[in-house]
Amino acid sequence: MSLHSELVMNDSSPSGHRQILSRKLESKRTGKAILDFAIALVLFVVTFPLMLMVGLLVRLTSYGPAIYSQLRVGRGGKPFWIYKFRTMRHECEKGSGAQWSHPGDSRITVVGRFLRASHVDELPQLINVLLGQMSLVGPRPERPEFTPRLTQVIPSYERRMLIRPGVTGLAQVQLPPDSDLNSVRRKLQYDLWYIDQGSVWLDLRLILCTAMKVVFLPMPLCCRLLGVPGSILVERPREVVRIPSPTASPEVPVVEVQPPALVTERRKSKLVQRVNR
Repeated sequence: MSLHSELVMNDSSPSGHRQILSRKLESKRTGKAILDFAIALVLFVVTFPLMLMVGLLVRLTSYGPAIYSQLRVGRGGKPFWIYKFRTMRHECEKGSGAQWSHPGDSRITVVGRFLRASHVDELPQLINVLLGQMSLVGPRPERPEFTPRLTQVIPSYERRMLIRPGVTGLAQVQLPPDSDLNSVRRKLQYDLWYIDQGSVWLDLRLILCTAMKVVFLPMPLCCRLLGVPGSILVERPREVVRIPSPTASPEVPVVEVQPPALVTERRKSKLVQRVNR
């Protein structure tokens, strides 16, 4: 069990134990932030010439700014401005309001399709990492227009805001962009798995996977070669052990089964039978 999970779920533990977990978690966050800053700084310097060329290409091929900012929700629900290369027509949501992108979206420019497919449009987010608003690896930051509704209809959705959002992540390298509630539910499984099991080694593998995706190497092959956790491991029921409080009877710890959002009713009934045995 990760520090995040133990600290959040183990509400009945002694305050001293919770303080130790909190200090460990803060230390882990600090180490990750330092590593993020160092890698982001190197990447920003190395890719700066590429960003200049991409910015010029976007500016010459469509009306509007090369880089745009958009409000997103960060750690703890705190809003921040994210930076991206513009891949859609300028002010395309002025009349329609906030909308998810979808396959064949007419709002996306010709250059924008290439930038989205290669994820080069995400490079300006290195600025957000250097500002401490984002991490290199983490859940994708959602727009505030969608967050309240998603939190209301999808259980545990707010847990993805326990950590800083990421430029890339376990869900981003393996799944397509969000298009409906089912796609959000599926991505949430990957986000929560990363929050519970994430490590520096996994971060490095996901960054390398993202670099491979930029040069259009097949993602399934990249993930297999680097041992990135996939659907077989991530999209399965997870058993979480809650440690009883000191005042509780000294029995075997209660096992709570947390099935993924897309688990069928048949599998849910089997999980309940396992718990009741």
